Amino acid sequence: MKFRLLSLLLGLLPVGSAFAQGFTRQDTLRGSLSPVRTCYDVTHYDLRVRVNPSAQSIEGSNTIRYRATADFRRMQVDLFANLTVTSITQGGKPVKFTREGNAMFLDLPRLEPKGREGSIRIEYRGKPTVGKNPPWDGGFTWQKDKSGKDWVTVSCEGIGASLWWPCKDHLTDEPDSMRIRLVVPNGLMAVANGNLRARHPLRNGLTEYDWRVSYPINTYNVTLNVGDYVNLHDTYTAADGDTLALDYYVFRYNRDIAGSHFAQVKPMLRCYERFFGKYPFWRDGYALVETPYWGMEHQGAIAYGNFFKNNPFGFDFIIIHESGHEYFGNSLSAADHAEMWIHEAFTTYMETLYLECTKDYPTSVRYLLTQKPKIKNEHPMLGPLGVNFNQKDTDVYYKGAWMLHTLRHVLADDALWFRTLKGLTTEFKLKIVTTDDIVRYFNRATGRDLTPFFNHYLRHTAPPALEYHLRQQSDGLEVRHRWKTPEPGFAMPVDVTMDGGKSFQRLHPTTDWQTTRLPKGDDKHFRLATERFYVMGSVGQ
Repeated sequence: MKFRLLSLLLGLLPVGSAFAQGFTRQDTLRGSLSPVRTCYDVTHYDLRVRVNPSAQSIEGSNTIRYRATADFRRMQVDLFANLTVTSITQGGKPVKFTREGNAMFLDLPRLEPKGREGSIRIEYRGKPTVGKNPPWDGGFTWQKDKSGKDWVTVSCEGIGASLWWPCKDHLTDEPDSMRIRLVVPNGLMAVANGNLRARHPLRNGLTEYDWRVSYPINTYNVTLNVGDYVNLHDTYTAADGDTLALDYYVFRYNRDIAGSHFAQVKPMLRCYERFFGKYPFWRDGYALVETPYWGMEHQGAIAYGNFFKNNPFGFDFIIIHESGHEYFGNSLSAADHAEMWIHEAFTTYMETLYLECTKDYPTSVRYLLTQKPKIKNEHPMLGPLGVNFNQKDTDVYYKGAWMLHTLRHVLADDALWFRTLKGLTTEFKLKIVTTDDIVRYFNRATGRDLTPFFNHYLRHTAPPALEYHLRQQSDGLEVRHRWKTPEPGFAMPVDVTMDGGKSFQRLHPTTDWQTTRLPKGDDKHFRLATERFYVMGSVGQ
């Protein structure tokens, strides 16, 4: 069970022109936690979907098991309006419901008292939303492979899992476990999350694939992949001797290249185990599934569509990045879409640590430097809560990674840094967190008040700017400096160099003017250590 009532602390929200966008009633219904949503906690989904590639349609049912967290008779379940509900029942009896766009309001036959466990069954059908540019603009992808066979996939982060199945479509409520049954035409294989428990031949040229997820899973990570897949099986052995199942689902004509290309999975898992602990969904195994779109972090069944290519640094970005989401996004999960920095900043930073692990620290910094030009600084990384907010740029990735790289050098203690990172994934394993949870954890783990640091990088658009004056003295360099930032109480050490980065000296600026004398100083070669810190600098007035 991963259910959490999200407090909407309006005083902490980044507001103003940066988020001058209109939010609709549908955004509120999807993004907020109203009493008709918080009254129940989902414990299990039993989803069955028949996929009809020729008609590009689906039909299915979902049994939602729940525990009442308050007395209620009315509850909200989400399903896109273009899909037709054919019946809703409880204990075999029909349930009355009304629809408001993509939200359904069910009026149960009886009062559900707090603590009672119950279930409802929803049957539905229709033509689901087609993705225009998956995975960024999500939906179904109906395609043919190179052999002319049907290839069907789905991606729905942001847009919502309710585009193809009825659920409580909010990040704060994950079931404890899930069953996913997919019915497809004979000759095709259906891959979902978790473990394949059974394969049943049915009438009319159909086969049912029965998958089971034994861990909590957020709704957008539930997946469906249909194609002429073959399974390549392997194992990974952890440091403690435990064996993890590795399964790769690829097309027959890609069997050989996949077998060699996916060899980088094991070194990756070894590095991630070193920094963040064992792979978090051990019983369900690790899988890559070939898809027609670039990639997505579907829990235990990662979507892979990078054409078996490595980047100039010698690794496949999709494998390394999306697998990182098993830790940040799938195990440690954000409570609101406005907090996607929690998923993306840490996962993007994991790419850097992978390079540090497999090569060296200088290579990891060179990699980070290739990402810095992609930072836009147009919007805060933390958006408004409770309104189904969609990030407008990629700063939660690249700026987020640079924020963490900066924090590492603020601490200037790698033993503490790596201990804190592993502690984070350990303490919040299989849990839902808020931004405040993350900040409180870092404050406690490091013994420092990092709240102003996180506030500035997350809630303001521009990075902190160091204003400074230089005055050459006979015995060194005098530096007068202060941070220019709207964040009260902001104080952050920063390193400077006078020899092109061969050695560094530390300043301790605050928002007040101070003077620091550097004994080894040269005003002609002075610069901020921007390879360590994401900051700006300017000559003060």
